[in-house]
Amino acid sequence: MSDRTSEYRTHTYPAGGMTTERVTFTADGLTLVGSLAVAADGAPAVVLTGPFTGVKEQVVGTYAARLREHGLTTLAFDHRGFGESGGRRAHEDSQGKLADLRAAVSLLAAHPAVDAARVAAVGICLGGGYAVRAAATDPRIRAVVGIAGGYNSPVRFSAGDLDGYRRALRSFVERYDDELPAVAADGALAAMGGDEPFAYYGTERSAAAHWENRVAYGSLHALMTFDALGAAPLLAATPLLVVHGRTDAYCAPELAEALYTDATGPKEIRWLDAKQHIDLYDVEPYVSQAAEAAAAFLHHHLGGAAATPASP
Repeated sequence: MSDRTSEYRTHTYPAGGMTTERVTFTADGLTLVGSLAVAADGAPAVVLTGPFTGVKEQVVGTYAARLREHGLTTLAFDHRGFGESGGRRAHEDSQGKLADLRAAVSLLAAHPAVDAARVAAVGICLGGGYAVRAAATDPRIRAVVGIAGGYNSPVRFSAGDLDGYRRALRSFVERYDDELPAVAADGALAAMGGDEPFAYYGTERSAAAHWENRVAYGSLHALMTFDALGAAPLLAATPLLVVHGRTDAYCAPELAEALYTDATGPKEIRWLDAKQHIDLYDVEPYVSQAAEAAAAFLHHHLGGAAATPASP
């Protein structure tokens, strides 16, 4: 990116004792903040993108730590509008997040410890869809992994009730800047309704200083109109790994299967016996299984042998 600048500061995060660099970089003139952990000079490097409203200390931080243990350099960062990054607060910006990912790839590619030909993207939950779309439009991303991915498809969302779909879009546009909670207890109105999202974001499981329980209605418009599934045929020869729970009430296994089917290049799919979507956020053995599958896949396609995590 021609306007990209970056700044590196060394910082040690307590989780796992990992030494990371606090990095800042720009996309569309906005300052983004991330955590970069270098495994070794020339190690395969991964940019991570995560769930709706998520920040770098939550799910992407968990997976960054696991992938680092398997010998991968990782960059977890806050997308525009969330966490410590700049931008319009609490607004999901689909095209903006893709620009963020391009800038993050540029940062990795320019780092002296990174081989620009060995950069991949890993997305969890909604980030799975963004990672796939980013890989389809940025050939610098040499492999892509979706974990419990949200492979949104407006065509499928609207199937059987196009008028209802368009009424929903109209309601989101009319209240574009109004806000609602991201999660809420006891079935109350929320962008991510139900007990399961609250069990993660509404409890200490997801505690992060810069996460906010609010989101704009315009974000729901962005989610309902973002086409991740349609990117599958555009991956061409980019290797794809899909890791998904057999039971998932929030990111449909059927869409994960469709993504895998529609992808045209080297591909693998791994089904885990998780009982809930959020099991792949922080519950064992599912997180370890997903991280191990991702690391093995990326080392295979990007070169290099996976490291063996130290015993606890």
